[in-house]
Amino acid sequence: MVFGFFRKKRNNRAIVERQYAALTSAARTPAFYLDMQVPDTVMGRFEMLSIMLILYFRRTAKSDRSGQEIAQEIIDAFFEDVDHSIRELGVGDQGVPKRMKKLAGMYYGRLESYAAALDGNDSAALEAALRRNLHPEAGDAAPSMQSLADWMFAAERALSGIEEASIETGQASIAVPAASTEGLN
Repeated sequence: MVFGFFRKKRNNRAIVERQYAALTSAARTPAFYLDMQVPDTVMGRFEMLSIMLILYFRRTAKSDRSGQEIAQEIIDAFFEDVDHSIRELGVGDQGVPKRMKKLAGMYYGRLESYAAALDGNDSAALEAALRRNLHPEAGDAAPSMQSLADWMFAAERALSGIEEASIETGQASIAVPAASTEGLN
């Protein structure tokens, strides 16, 4: 019985790696940065990956136990990745826990505000939260985030139609927008 648990964890690892790679790839889609006003910065990429994870976790919350287990392992992988990235940016060992705590608080705060807006089908609230989180320094001058908010509502609808087997095997994908070629060489 105990050995079955470890075998399942090993099998989950491949699924988690595949799904996390798919979510990370989706978060790096150029359209978010070129067309939807997401800043192409370290924090902008953190924000987009957070959005992808939030949408994915909202879907897996409706899954059976194995889908939820995969989701928890993906969030663990996310925070391991964030920890590694902070260290690569040159933050010393003593500063990492403080930054991790701050980033975790940011993630869970976004989860709460985005979930409330998505649950309430409140496009204005979601757009306001996105403006506040993606362009905190801009205040009232922040660009419109309505196209990203619209995409999030559409992505959540699309994710709700994904079969459980795809969730459990790490085959779930988030449809991402195509980037305009405007401004690209």
